[in-house]
Amino acid sequence: MSTDGDGTADRHKEKMQKIKAARDRMKQERQGEKGLIIVHTGPGKGKSSSGFGMILRCIAHEMPCAVVQFIKGAWDTGERRLLTTHFGALCQFHAMGEGFTWETQDKARDIAAARAGWEKAKALIRDPGIRMVLLDEINIALRYDYLDVAEVVAFLRDEKPEMTHVVLTGRNAKPELIEMADLVTEMTLVKHPFRSGIKAQAGVEF
Repeated sequence: MSTDGDGTADRHKEKMQKIKAARDRMKQERQGEKGLIIVHTGPGKGKSSSGFGMILRCIAHEMPCAVVQFIKGAWDTGERRLLTTHFGALCQFHAMGEGFTWETQDKARDIAAARAGWEKAKALIRDPGIRMVLLDEINIALRYDYLDVAEVVAFLRDEKPEMTHVVLTGRNAKPELIEMADLVTEMTLVKHPFRSGIKAQAGVEF
């Protein structure tokens, strides 16, 4: 019985009951599981952060996982410190990049680093004991054609174990990758302190 005098509480309760019933039906209909291909892209901040959040979830569930960093290899990042010093038994961490291409200024060297990162990534993905592999900033290597997107797509389609999740981050994800992915999120840039003269800061960017 409503106590608000105009029936608002009753109408709200009825609405929520209908929503819950619909959500319960959706849960019943969706019982399948599979290893997902997940893409985080777009110009906004949070692509790598979201990927590392998923890695921490895997660790919390005691699911073996791995990270391959394609660009920020030389950076002393917070996530690298945390994973290598506290969770090395559950999470392999491979920093394969040498920095952004405008820093190395050596295309052949960048291509070699990207290829080495991809070879390591393939070995990790093929390992059925690893449940999730994060390929951090691989989209940048694909954007500059340091890696062949057709090769990456074919490998993920044909060789990834059925229950292995693979997360690929970086802006400007290739259309072919977006098309074959199971989950794609585009981070939208609304505002960023770098444009106001604020440098990248520990705990926020790295």
